[in-house]
Amino acid sequence: MTTTVPAIGTRTAEGSALQAVLLDMDGTLVDTEGFWWDVECEVFAGLGHTLDDSWRHVVVGGPMTRSAGFLIEATGADITLAELTVLLNQGFEDRIDRALPLMPGAARLLGELAVHEIPTALVSASHRRIIDRVLGILGTEYFALTVAGDEVARTKPHPDPYLFAAAGLGADPARCAVVEDTATGVAAAEAAGCHVVAVPSVAPIAPAARRTVVRSLEEVDLAFLRGLLN
Repeated sequence: MTTTVPAIGTRTAEGSALQAVLLDMDGTLVDTEGFWWDVECEVFAGLGHTLDDSWRHVVVGGPMTRSAGFLIEATGADITLAELTVLLNQGFEDRIDRALPLMPGAARLLGELAVHEIPTALVSASHRRIIDRVLGILGTEYFALTVAGDEVARTKPHPDPYLFAAAGLGADPARCAVVEDTATGVAAAEAAGCHVVAVPSVAPIAPAARRTVVRSLEEVDLAFLRGLLN
């Protein structure tokens, strides 16, 4: 639970109930959900196992302990969770070192939030070592706070990461907008009491109370996020 850059400030923009914006990373800001699945397939192929494509929906968006544990159990692979975690993190780092594509609209949205001094946090189920690697490319200056999955007792789908982020920014969760791409992340944000924008990456997400579903971040700007709380 590390502050990556000095806090931008927690004042509410004049005329808006929006106090902070909390953003997921993989599949939301950076186009990496496919990276994780590719690495999982490669690692398990090296162990002599082929992953069923239907499992992708099970492992997407959650903590590595859950996804890696599920794959070990499903395949019967002879590897410990700790050993697999090292292999998956290393494989993912190798991939983002080669390329880290941003999701359409991500750079514009981050820039707009920064210009208007909207307190913004990055809230991810990925480990700190992965987040810091991505931030080196994405830009630490856009985030007053970052929360990693291995820094909270309970990560997504539990509300803890979003509750911690809101508290760190001095914001009321009910006056925070969260942007997520998976059902796991959406569940965490909603359990924390936040307003949610879902941008589905791998599996469909249905609209619901306090949840707006869009096709792309290109549909999301500051006015859109403020409108969620009206």
